[in-house]
This record gives sequence, structure tokens and C-alpha cells, in this order.
Amino acid sequence: MPAYLIVIRNEPVRDEAEMAEYQRQTRLIPPSVPIRPKVVYGALTPVEGTPPDAVVMVEFDTVSDAQAWYGSPGYQDAVAHRLNAADYTSFIVEGL
Repeated sequence: MPAYLIVIRNEPVRDEAEMAEYQRQTRLIPPSVPIRPKVVYGALTPVEGTPPDAVVMVEFDTVSDAQAWYGSPGYQDAVAHRLNAADYTSFIVEGL
């Protein structure tokens, strides 16, 4: 069953250098599981509530794959820079 890592940026980026470092590091991480980007900073159309600043959604084959990728040492090194760059909410959700 597919799983999705959804990353919501709640505010504009406050530290461009940290974001640039996050992006640089994530490009260098060899994928250990299949990863399929579905949404990467697409245009938002608000319909209810306050819209986030940006959204990323990545598909994995399973929740276990998503957890393994997110928890990998390479991604954990990179994610610290993203979290220094702006306020985020992230979660993994099981798909259909």
C-alpha cells in the first residue's frame, strides 16, 4: 500500500542559506527506496482555513519505506537545515 510523506511549510523561508544547504544535501542522498515526487511547491488554491506557504508530497511504496528514508542518516543530516530555514509540519500518511 503506498504511503505519502507530506511536508507543509507554514511560513515563508526565513533563512535562504539554510534552505540552499538542505536542497544541496538532499540532491546528494542516494535513494535507498523508490521515491516518487507528486507535489513540489505547486500553486495553492485555498478552499478552507489559512493556506500553508508551500507543500511537498512524495510517494513511497510503503509506510516502512517512507519511515526508513526519512529516518536515514543522510536525510536526518539534511533536514536540520530545512528546519532552521522555516517552520514546517511533516507527516507520513498511508494511501489507498
